[in-house]
Amino acid sequence: MVKNLITMAFKHVYRQNGDLYRIFFYDCRPFRKKVHNPLSKKAIDFEKSDVAQHRNKIHALLRKERKVALRYGELKDGNGWSLHGRVLKELLAGNKKLEDLQEIDLYYDIAQKGVDMKIGIDVASLAYKGLVKRIILISGDSDSVPAAKLARREGIDFILDPMWSNIHDDLYEHIDGLHSTVRNPHGKENHKKHSE
Repeated sequence: MVKNLITMAFKHVYRQNGDLYRIFFYDCRPFRKKVHNPLSKKAIDFEKSDVAQHRNKIHALLRKERKVALRYGELKDGNGWSLHGRVLKELLAGNKKLEDLQEIDLYYDIAQKGVDMKIGIDVASLAYKGLVKRIILISGDSDSVPAAKLARREGIDFILDPMWSNIHDDLYEHIDGLHSTVRNPHGKENHKKHSE
């Protein structure tokens, strides 16, 4: 994944005939809590999960890369244990009973905090200090609209790479271009808005 990330960034740089200022990588450190599934009573240690180990490995590799800066948000407790949406629908429709619930029907709700704020602060810092002429954001999150608007007001070319994910309509009007450097897994030919 780390090599793919670096390759994606440099494809954008070469396509725009520009120079790389820095790759900012936004993520959260793995969730560090032990909980018990209320149905099976099985203990879950999120910090020791395969996902957490994989995430830590990625972060360790990124820290060794030149021109890469990691920005961490936090993972915090959300609403505790919740039912998956499909399971709740089955219960409400009468197609499933409470006594039929299984361990896999529940998930532990974890909320990501602080990442969008850090993106906004970094974009503002780059824009106000005049450090870059172009920002390429690899994300499909419409929470980036305020950052995109600020950058454009400061004369920065703001390109979005959603990696072919669908993006919210209100994001289109606040970017200067849309371009994905990875192959489209859905076979569609083009984004609606291209960067030149």
